[in-house]
Amino acid sequence: MNDTSLVGPWIRRFLLEHMIGERNLALNTQASYRDTLVLLMPFISRMVRRPVDRLAIEHLSTSAIRLFLGHLEQTRGCSTATRNQRLAAIHALARFIGERSPEHIAWCAGIRSIPFKKTEKPAVAYLEKPEMDALLDVPDQRTPPGVRDYTLLQFLYNSGARADEAARLTVADLDLGPSPSVKIVGKGNKIRLCPLWSSTASALGRIVTNRGPSERVFLNCRQQPMTRFGVYALVKRTVLRASSRVPSLSMKVVSPHSIRHTAAVHLLRAGVDINTIRAWLGHVSVDTTNVYAEVDLEMKAKALAHCEVPARPTFKRWRKEPSLMAFLKGL
Repeated sequence: MNDTSLVGPWIRRFLLEHMIGERNLALNTQASYRDTLVLLMPFISRMVRRPVDRLAIEHLSTSAIRLFLGHLEQTRGCSTATRNQRLAAIHALARFIGERSPEHIAWCAGIRSIPFKKTEKPAVAYLEKPEMDALLDVPDQRTPPGVRDYTLLQFLYNSGARADEAARLTVADLDLGPSPSVKIVGKGNKIRLCPLWSSTASALGRIVTNRGPSERVFLNCRQQPMTRFGVYALVKRTVLRASSRVPSLSMKVVSPHSIRHTAAVHLLRAGVDINTIRAWLGHVSVDTTNVYAEVDLEMKAKALAHCEVPARPTFKRWRKEPSLMAFLKGL
């Protein structure tokens, strides 16, 4: 078995040379591809009864990959979207090997012929203004944790930032001057600038006092940087408490991304043009942003009111018109 037939060296090159050196993919993408291989390789090893470091490319056959995808859905309980995400990582590995090893082109074609499963696009979940206000009313701003929770929720609503973007925010990213703004590093290390409300800037100023420029803005109870999982837990905890005052919240699945959707829908209702919202949220294409115009029922209701057809006269009114009655009798 020559070196090019072993899959281990190829995976190493794929993770280090290709994903980082050549593509410079986002950290979350790197972690997703890595986790896929962490699940795949032991599964193949058990199936062919061979140590992981002795697995060959031929062991990653089309049938083996299909069994692995079935294992994800049936044994691990993964959704179709997760199954497709894992398959995308395997496709990328196969393409990487096929481009650099001509003898494996046929194997690459077989792997890349495995199709993605069709999945329904989930509905965009957003909050109405009273629901968002209820979330902001929950934190007790008389305590340091309450101040942090309120500031984080308002920042998510103001900026439309993703949970990971908020967690990685540093003091140096904030400009709390006369025209406050924030620099957000998004997917693919793309940078965007978002204006801040004066109330948001004031709240941020309170929690970053005496912090160095490289320190994180949002810290947990142990004074360690919050993670995106911590942001998610904070939002879920707040929604649970706010739902007692606004029952409609208990009917919705609310996450930090729901607040991002809420910011976009409320900007749209305020008359902000769709291209500005695209730049605000950091979308690559305006097609992604157009989904908010499709889901906003309030704007649809206003549009319907503008083109409402007036009620037509009833037959009883027609009876008062002699010429019309004569016409009807003649039919």
